[in-house]
Amino acid sequence: MKKKVLSILMTAMMALSLAACGNADNSAAPAAGTDSQTQASTESAKTEAEAPAAEGEQTLKVWCWDSFNVDAMKTAGAMYEAEHPGVSIVVEETLSKDIQTIVQTCAMSGQLDSLPDVFLMDDQVFTKYLQNYPEVFADLTDSGIAFSDFAASKVANSVSGGKNFGVPYDSNTVIACYRTDYLEQAGYTVADLTDITWDQFIEIGKVVKEKTGMPMLTNVQGEPDLLNMILQSAGISVFDEDGKIDLVDNEGLKEAMEVYMTLVKEGILQEQVDWSGYQGSINNGTVVGTINGSWICATIMSTDQAEQEGNWAVTNMPKLNDYAGATNYSAQGGSTWAVCSASKNYDLAVDFFKTTWAGSTDFYDSILTDLGAIATYLPAADSEAYNEKSAYFSDDTIYSKIVSYGGKIPTVNKGIYWTEEKEALGIALSKVINGKSDLDAAIAEAQSTVEFNTGE
Repeated sequence: MKKKVLSILMTAMMALSLAACGNADNSAAPAAGTDSQTQASTESAKTEAEAPAAEGEQTLKVWCWDSFNVDAMKTAGAMYEAEHPGVSIVVEETLSKDIQTIVQTCAMSGQLDSLPDVFLMDDQVFTKYLQNYPEVFADLTDSGIAFSDFAASKVANSVSGGKNFGVPYDSNTVIACYRTDYLEQAGYTVADLTDITWDQFIEIGKVVKEKTGMPMLTNVQGEPDLLNMILQSAGISVFDEDGKIDLVDNEGLKEAMEVYMTLVKEGILQEQVDWSGYQGSINNGTVVGTINGSWICATIMSTDQAEQEGNWAVTNMPKLNDYAGATNYSAQGGSTWAVCSASKNYDLAVDFFKTTWAGSTDFYDSILTDLGAIATYLPAADSEAYNEKSAYFSDDTIYSKIVSYGGKIPTVNKGIYWTEEKEALGIALSKVINGKSDLDAAIAEAQSTVEFNTGE
């Protein structure tokens, strides 16, 4: 019955979105799961499909969401166009959820030619879509793109069967940001919070709370983002080797949840009702700091309170105490570029990426300076722009530091049910914190919920 209902829902979704998909021409680029004979024929078809447009003009269509991402891609496009007359990089703003829906619908209908040449995918769902709809994604393994130049944990989000299907974009490296003036009131410096364990952090947090009246951290209530950061920092996955949810008897998960609950219980972490409250607690100066992806720097610097400038510092996050394999490095959020297998401009797309996103520190310097976009491209750490001191962050070279952190993040199996896992663990945390369940029972219920929702 459950499978029948799912089939009906998927059919309805396909009917609603089918207008986005035209007649398919899937032979333009090597896709996931194709064998050598098929790839040979697709190469031949691709060469024919890449016949230049009128008077040699070529257009590369790109979908991505948010003006921040659009502007970064437009910068890459302008740089490439300047050196390649007759080429146009056309960027269309498209919501992340819309991209996911259209990819799914066109894959199910077998019609891919209405997808753009290039599209952005959220890192947390890339693996899911790559496994479920491999025919959508062009194989980039032998394209000449140097994937070793990117943080390994970031690259792993778009790898399947040892092959590469995506080009990493923004840095999702986790950083810990603290107000140095508040720490000073409690007798600490940022050095005291560098390379430490969560047990040490909790003891420092108690003192800071006592002397300043402020919690060390802020987080959105019911959102297990910090919990997932702790898990990845220790190399802990909540999925087994077969991709099935693995919560019950997962000792690493239990230890990480106990850390989170202690932070809340001791008043060291203040939970906010929503994202607006989270941002407000940072900008209003009612918390000492936050731990999140490096993109949080933009939120911190967006405050209009002048006294905060120069009073922030960046360091690494605490590690999971004595847990084997625990580190002070993790990832949160982020996205990756994919090339559609039906693209008639596969070679152009590859050359574009090799010239910009996967080959130019000048490009990364530009989007850092103009947009505040931080790279996961490791060579960028040595550039002049990445080694400039940030007045806002205590004159520290934070951008070079962030890139170096990215190369130390453990790679974990995120499975294909990341969204379902996140929701279930968020509910489990809330129930335990509010006294509605004990830890073991909440974890067991979370596992059952994910299994039911995914049909595992």
